[in-house]
Amino acid sequence: MSFKFVKLKLWQIAMEYDEYIYQIFKSFPKSEMYNLSSQITKASNSIALNISEGSIKQCNAEFTSFLRYSLRSLAEVVTYLYNVKRRDYINEEIFETKYQESYKLMNMILAFKSKINSTQLN
Repeated sequence: MSFKFVKLKLWQIAMEYDEYIYQIFKSFPKSEMYNLSSQITKASNSIALNISEGSIKQCNAEFTSFLRYSLRSLAEVVTYLYNVKRRDYINEEIFETKYQESYKLMNMILAFKSKINSTQLN
């Protein structure tokens, strides 16, 4: 027996994305631990959290709202990626890889949101 969201490919990818983000930021300077590192990991966690919370929905409109929250959290993570690149905590290659992963995840969320709006999910 499992929750429905565990079977969602979107949720699984969001969980992987969160882990990749965590791996980058766990090595930041201690001075950033309670500021930047904490904020970016919370935003990254929120992506999958909102997908799971929205999946236990009363209606498709409610799930769509939670997917919009996931998109907002993803936008936060991307902004943090720019911040950490500017501070030279990550190099251009890592930034570009994570940026591309972010872009793919955004498109997946948008496609899933579109599917929800056009069909009735069980």
